[in-house]
Amino acid sequence: MARMWILVGMMGAGKSSAARALGKLVGRPVLDTDQLLQNRFGRSVAQIFAVYGELAFRQHETNILRGLEPTPAVLSTGGGIVTRPENWDEMRRLGTTVYLEGSTATLAARLRASKRRRPLLEVENWEDRLEAILAERRRLYEQADLRCSIDGRSLEEIVIELRAKFEEEAR
Repeated sequence: MARMWILVGMMGAGKSSAARALGKLVGRPVLDTDQLLQNRFGRSVAQIFAVYGELAFRQHETNILRGLEPTPAVLSTGGGIVTRPENWDEMRRLGTTVYLEGSTATLAARLRASKRRRPLLEVENWEDRLEAILAERRRLYEQADLRCSIDGRSLEEIVIELRAKFEEEAR
């Protein structure tokens, strides 16, 4: 049975970019849980958070995962998807997970350069909040089947490593 390659990690880790580049490199379709939610609601992630709240957003992420079937695709997930144990059950059903692991400094630098709104970081000391969220979630991300460091690496280097890791895991 064909299995998904699933990317997990903090906001700013580059999950969506890596998924698109990896999908293109290996000829697999790319799915993104945030994009699937935006399509379902006709709103941005920030708007979904504002209107429905984080708890409802997390439940809808679970519903998205439950609606997917194991296929040879690359799946990018939202940073908080790991906070619900049932999501891990679903991701294990769907495929192999890899944690795009980055230091707080790397994630902060990427987020500074990003144009996307991050609802959980819309606070005065967002870098402290980022560090706190990473501390809360690190042990959850580490449950992934594989890890790939993003620190000091280009997208191309990351994607080449991801391909090698997933292909080896499939053997």
